[in-house]
Amino acid sequence: MKSWNFTNLSGELAGSLGDLGTFLPYVIGAITIAQLDVTGVLVMCGLMYLFTAWFYRLPIPVQPMKVIGAAIIVDHFTAGEVAAAGLIIGVMMLVIGLTGAIGKLACITPPSVTLGIQAGLGISLAALGMKMVGGEWQIGLPVMLVMLLLLNNRRLPASIVAIVGGTALSFCLHPELNLPALQLGLSLPHLAWPASVDFSRGFWQGALPQFPLTLTNSVLVTAFLASQLFPGQSERVNDKNLCLTLGIGNLIGAPLGMIPICHGSGGLAAHYRFGARTHYATAFMGVLLLLIGLLLGSSGLQLLQMIPSAVLGAMLFYSGLDLVKPIDTRDSLEMFVFAGVVVLSIAVNPAIGFLSGLIVYWFSKKVKNVISLQD
Repeated sequence: MKSWNFTNLSGELAGSLGDLGTFLPYVIGAITIAQLDVTGVLVMCGLMYLFTAWFYRLPIPVQPMKVIGAAIIVDHFTAGEVAAAGLIIGVMMLVIGLTGAIGKLACITPPSVTLGIQAGLGISLAALGMKMVGGEWQIGLPVMLVMLLLLNNRRLPASIVAIVGGTALSFCLHPELNLPALQLGLSLPHLAWPASVDFSRGFWQGALPQFPLTLTNSVLVTAFLASQLFPGQSERVNDKNLCLTLGIGNLIGAPLGMIPICHGSGGLAAHYRFGARTHYATAFMGVLLLLIGLLLGSSGLQLLQMIPSAVLGAMLFYSGLDLVKPIDTRDSLEMFVFAGVVVLSIAVNPAIGFLSGLIVYWFSKKVKNVISLQD
């Protein structure tokens, strides 16, 4: 068993912060638009992080669901509709996990489709990161350059240097900024059960369009990536378990104010990229969110908002690039499917890329079998 030392600790701490580029923008946007209770969001996400760390024993992430997060911001979901969407997606994931349907789906999904979705998501995340950096390039570009020099430095972790240095640079460039007025005191989540009218938009504009993305990115690709990054250690990170932890987590967390969450491959890549190698990284993040939510309450949001979006964008850029890996094959069909899934995942969405890739792959296989039989 590897001994614990400062290098391990610094890597786990840095890796625990690696997914903030994806986590914070959606959480801050949802809290602001839907008027979600800050304590409920942070405490329940923190508890979900701790449960995930305990169950998987690897740095498996807890992320806001992207489609539902976008619906909250664009379609101005209410707090009740957010809770309804979380409950519905929780039931859907629990059913597909318990019935074994996810196992059958995994069996018919070739590596070219899985890797294509992974690469497409990586390119999309990297592009979004660059857009966030461009919004305040005076901060983003220096941070990106410093991070590039420190990406493989375990004693001076890139993510911690980026957050601390980038935030300090922001205050230097904007002297009008003030430190947040934090209010210390015990805050607890409260029950926010949705009304019957909340389930309509929660389903049609939230859970339904989110479902295929969750199946691909949060389940199939996350399980595949975990097996690549942690060979021999990721037995628990399988398709069924990912469905079950997502289902249970959303069913418990949604009525207590948590934004709908998933386990994303981008988050796993981010934690790993910045040094996370064990479940201690996700446990650190869980404790941090829990303490901010319990002790700072609504003022905790101001603390999170101190980190410039350009810094989060730089972190998102590098973690996104880690997902972009070529397919290792000379099979022309696999290469064609891989390329097509990448393009469709970026141009349309990963769900369309997934379905199109499956159809093209198995149709082509069937045609080849027919031709070979005729010969």
